[in-house]
Amino acid sequence: MRAKKHVKDLHLRRRSALPDWASLALRVLLALMLISIALGGHWIDREGLRDNIDGTINFADVLYFTMITVTTVGYGDIVPVTQSARMFDTFVVTPIRLFVWLIFLGTAYDFLLRRTWQRWRMRVIQRQLSGHVIIAGYGTSGTEALRELIRREVDPTSIVVIDPSERALEHAEDCGAVVLEADATRDTSLAAARVEQATTLMVSAGRDDTTILIVLTARRLSDHVRISAVIRSDDNEALARQAGADVVINPASFAGLLLAGSTNGPHVSDYLTDLAAAQGRVALHERDATAADVGRPLTGLSTGLGVRLYRSGLCFGFDQPEAVAVQPGDRIVEIVRVGTDQPPARPPGTPTR
Repeated sequence: MRAKKHVKDLHLRRRSALPDWASLALRVLLALMLISIALGGHWIDREGLRDNIDGTINFADVLYFTMITVTTVGYGDIVPVTQSARMFDTFVVTPIRLFVWLIFLGTAYDFLLRRTWQRWRMRVIQRQLSGHVIIAGYGTSGTEALRELIRREVDPTSIVVIDPSERALEHAEDCGAVVLEADATRDTSLAAARVEQATTLMVSAGRDDTTILIVLTARRLSDHVRISAVIRSDDNEALARQAGADVVINPASFAGLLLAGSTNGPHVSDYLTDLAAAQGRVALHERDATAADVGRPLTGLSTGLGVRLYRSGLCFGFDQPEAVAVQPGDRIVEIVRVGTDQPPARPPGTPTR
């Protein structure tokens, strides 16, 4: 909910495990304990007090003097007259007065001002959400997705994380993301995150059935948001696509690809990881064809090494006849070099134009 530091400066914040009523009760008990110390000291040294009204000091007078002295500076009707009574008020009662006021002011800020401010601020943020990324489910995959987005220099305040667990959202909030403690399978939750204004929805609920239900709900609310879903069972991948997911990711299958690729040597898996990670030397980039691309072969782009293009819903590789000349409306997937505007080096014999 709040803008925090860059990912390299991340720090975990542990919230109090006490409920609100217990936290309030603890503060009241602390204030009463401090007042009791002042009351006990005044009662023990009651001979050092003088009542200017009737000249006698009883327990009611001590209680009255203690409460007035702790909360204000007194009215002068009862005053300390001995040296010990004055020193007790100076070095014990005065610090107690300050602590009690700090407890009351802190409680008022925490339970009234801060929460009112946060609710108002969240309403403003909600109204301004547009073109943002939503992460539904903040488990292992959701956490890594948020970290990778930040590494890719995506503004964390443009990322909304939805999860029903408050503790699961602590890290996301610490990263600077906007968090929503809610069930992402419900229409109201996705509507509160303004899914209809989002560019991407990443779903990783931990269970395939929950993930598919979130995809169905989101697709019903928005027909244009790009939905990526993590599915752990091969049997459910088709269901996720039918529900409306544009991209279905199976972590086990991807890990299997890396393992299988490593049988031919260590560099295949290394290159795949390089392509996927923000810290890699090269990266996969997807974009629409520009006027400068039209007529060029897919392998002859000036921005990178084209590997695939999508035309009229069909996929074509760089070695197919359809990739000889890029056409308007094509969607291009290319390999670009990270940290420089120069495209990656092409193998000898790669045609250019």
